[in-house]
Formats: sequence, structure tokens, C-alpha cells
Amino acid sequence: MPYQTILYDVADNILTITLNRPERLNAFTGEMMTEMIDAFDRADADDNVRAVIVTGAGRGFCAGADLSAGAKTFDYEARDDRPDRKPHIKPDGSIDFSHESVRDGGGRLTLRIYECLKPVIAAVNGPAVGVGVTMQLPMDVRLASENARFGFVFSRRGLVPEACSSWFLPRIVGISQALEWAFSGRVFSAQEALEGGLVKKIYKPDELIPAARALAREIADNTSQISVALIRQMFWKMLGADHPMEAHKIDSRGIFVRGSSDDAKEGVTSFLEKRPPRFTDRVSTGMPPYFPWWTERKYS
Repeated sequence: MPYQTILYDVADNILTITLNRPERLNAFTGEMMTEMIDAFDRADADDNVRAVIVTGAGRGFCAGADLSAGAKTFDYEARDDRPDRKPHIKPDGSIDFSHESVRDGGGRLTLRIYECLKPVIAAVNGPAVGVGVTMQLPMDVRLASENARFGFVFSRRGLVPEACSSWFLPRIVGISQALEWAFSGRVFSAQEALEGGLVKKIYKPDELIPAARALAREIADNTSQISVALIRQMFWKMLGADHPMEAHKIDSRGIFVRGSSDDAKEGVTSFLEKRPPRFTDRVSTGMPPYFPWWTERKYS
């Protein structure tokens, strides 16, 4: 599909998705949601993509939801431009909250990123508030410019956090820090984000993208793409496991199946021969028979 709100660029096995509404500080819209989901679908289907970087055009990363509809911004029943979001009504006259029309757009995006088979790096170049920060939470590594600012501003807009952030944020920074940021709704600095565990490192503005690409390059040049895909899903899925035995089950399947793979043989041989590995297994055709090991969750 042709993109109007994002840029999609693959170079040297690295996909860069750039939020591209700089005149609006890359404010999030339904169109951007649809395009980003499509971009992650494309990334997963393309064996040439080994890692994904998400950043913003201009001076902002993403200023949150586009507020151009004013007071009606989040009142979809009142908006003539969102007929797709009119709630489904049950026979008894109550709202059917299990219907697709009720679903949060930011959550649709973060769930898609959560299921991604490629490592995802956020390169936060400027302000990132509301969905601009919650969309980063299922990304694997967050790097920030000194110019970045963050804010879970929902309580100051009469809303609640969205994009599955009540699940992601406490797991990333701990419950106390997550609640302090969400309760206050204040905007805070990149330094505070670093100290609170939200971002991994801060860079000067002109060093941010090179740093993100260097990390992506390290992955693309030295690792098995199937190993990385499995590791990503193993780590994220195990955040919700109720016992380490669940990890042991998946670890055991992975070691058993991947141990006889061409990639495992190449990994050992290249190490012994002191040369870079040449992995040949591909995500599109080589995922193990036990994958996926989870039952897909439905919105209902």
C-alpha cells in the first residue's frame, strides 16, 4: 500500500520506519496506525529485513494523538469522520464492548509490534507523548536524543493510558515508576527517562540514528535471523508466564530443534574456524514446527 504518513526505507538489511507528519510533530492518526501495521507486516514477510528502527521526521518523534478535531477528538460517536467507530449496540440497548468498533487504535499497533519477528529499536529524536510514547513500549530497545521528551499525559486529558501500556510499562520500569508517571501526566526529560529505565541511552541529536543503525548492524551481521525471531518471542511471552517451567518447556523445544539446524552447525563451525558466520536459514521458511507455541488471543 502507498504510505502517506510514514516513510519505509530498507538499506543494508535495516528497515527504518519514519513517522512523517513533521508539520504536526508526527501526531498519530488512524491512517498512521493502519500504515504502521502494514509496515510491520511487510517487515516480517521480508527476509532481507533483519532489524527495524522507528523514528520521527523533523524535530518530534510523535506528539500523541492528532487533536485537530478539538473536543470531539476521542468522542468517536460524535465524529462524522469516524463512522467505523460507532459502537455496536446489543439488543438490550447497551454497548457491545467486545465489538471491533470499541478497540483502541494504539493498542492495535502495539499488539502488532509485540508479535513482530524482527528486533525493533526506537530512535526517539524529540517529543514523544501520549501514544507517541506508549507505541514505543513493545519495541525492544529505546534510544533517545538529548532533545527527547516523554509524557504519559492521559490523566491531564481526562483519559486513561492506552496502547496496552498498563501491561507494558510496569514490566519495563516497575509499578511505582509507572504509576508516578501515569498519575501525574507530566512531561519529563530524556535524562529522567534514562534514570527511570524507560530508555537505554541518550545521544546527541546527530549521533542518535548512527547509534541505532550500529546496534541494528551488530544484529544483522552476526546473528541467525531465526534465533533472533525466537528469542524475541520467548522473552516477551515469558513476561506473562506464571512459572519458570513454562520457559523450560520452550527452551527445551528450541535447543532440541535448532541444535540440528544448518544455522547451529554454521555457528559452531565459524567459531572454531575464527571467521564470521554465514547463516542461511530464513524466517519465511525455517521457523520450527512448535512455533507459535501460544494460542492467539482474540478481542472479545
